Amino acid sequence: MWRPGTLIVALLAVLTAPLAGPASAASGCAWAERLKVPGAEHQEIACLDDLTTAGTTVSGHTDPNDWAGLHAPGTRNPSDVPGVQIDGYFPDSSRLNNTHGWQHDSQFVVRMPERWNGGLVVTGAPGNREQYANDFIIGDWVLARGYAFVSTDKGNVGTSFYTDGERPGDAVAEWNTRVTQLTKAAKAVAKQRYGKAPRRTYVTGISNGGYLARWQLERQGGLYDGGVDWEGTLFTPDGPNLFTFLPPALRHYPNAAAGDGAARQAMIDAGFAPESERLWAFHYSYYWDLTQRIYREEFDPGYDGDTQAGYPFCVPGSVPGCDADYDYASRPAAVRKAVERVSLTGRIAKPMITLHGDLDTLLPIRVDSDVYAEMIGDKPRFRYYRVGGGNHVDGLYPAYPDLLRPILPCYRAAFAAMENWVDRQDAPPPSATLPRPSDGDVVNTCDLQPGW
Repeated sequence: MWRPGTLIVALLAVLTAPLAGPASAASGCAWAERLKVPGAEHQEIACLDDLTTAGTTVSGHTDPNDWAGLHAPGTRNPSDVPGVQIDGYFPDSSRLNNTHGWQHDSQFVVRMPERWNGGLVVTGAPGNREQYANDFIIGDWVLARGYAFVSTDKGNVGTSFYTDGERPGDAVAEWNTRVTQLTKAAKAVAKQRYGKAPRRTYVTGISNGGYLARWQLERQGGLYDGGVDWEGTLFTPDGPNLFTFLPPALRHYPNAAAGDGAARQAMIDAGFAPESERLWAFHYSYYWDLTQRIYREEFDPGYDGDTQAGYPFCVPGSVPGCDADYDYASRPAAVRKAVERVSLTGRIAKPMITLHGDLDTLLPIRVDSDVYAEMIGDKPRFRYYRVGGGNHVDGLYPAYPDLLRPILPCYRAAFAAMENWVDRQDAPPPSATLPRPSDGDVVNTCDLQPGW
């Protein structure tokens, strides 16, 4: 979930200016300074006329670089949601997140609208972005529906996230701890603000944020009423996982691009959809190599010796420790143990809806959500929608409008279905593949089931 293409320049950009002071005509703001996020080491409170990105971009209470590239141009978002925002961080020893010039990880944002529907939505950042990454694709929409919205940076950010922790896998394990921590704290703050605890709490997210939603519903189900998983990353100790399909992509793509049919078939055998072939060059340049190296460094730092995160775009066989040569199955048992610490089981404790694009070219659907759906099995509390033409990020849609479709409108339809499921016991349509529409406003509309 990096910021590719024209956004690559902004990959490591952070918001370093101090937070703006209170900028509000929101009613009854004097009480806000009494709000305390339990366990926070630092917090700053602002009463804002608009908690959505339309307002926070102007007031300095979001970072547009953090959510750039995750949505398609033309996406319609609500605005004009007054309320209170709390930015801060929990105690942490790592210093990878320099948002607001704090140089402190475990940063969070809490937004509480004046008109509250009694619900709370919890998210964690996708990829290795910061706490504002979900502001546009999730925050704006749920805030306008009346939810309190909270998000965490997961405890470490950026392309060196693997430097956090003492043991392989520690940085990723912290992601789950920070989501649980923020969920509990947010419930307490909501009770302070509104006089009662949330009636409903949902966990949701995209990519690594989807993984977090999966893990929370498996291990901390008592904190939530349900969740929506948007193409969550699959970690399993025996595979599939990132290390079983990214190295083959790095090995075989250059030859496949040169017309080698056997190399192309090797790509498909690794899990990549043949229909996604037009997207391979982009993902080779911006996603596969970086993702493989930094995540491999997190779980298997010994593979390349003292080198951190390997050798970018190395040719197979060119140097010891080239990630294009990586063979997960042959690595020491300790590597599998490190992955196992953060792996998913499929044993969800609350209702969950998963969405995944069938042209996802970073986390191919056949070796990710198809497998996770099989792990869950035929459970009445689970729905799985394969989105025809969906890619890992909606930002690529304008470059391939004849091939792709944005997933965001399907995500919103899924979230609304989850609300009905939990509140009214109105079950969503059966799991299905949603065909790519041939016409209409695909940027803003999606039916989980035509006519439903």
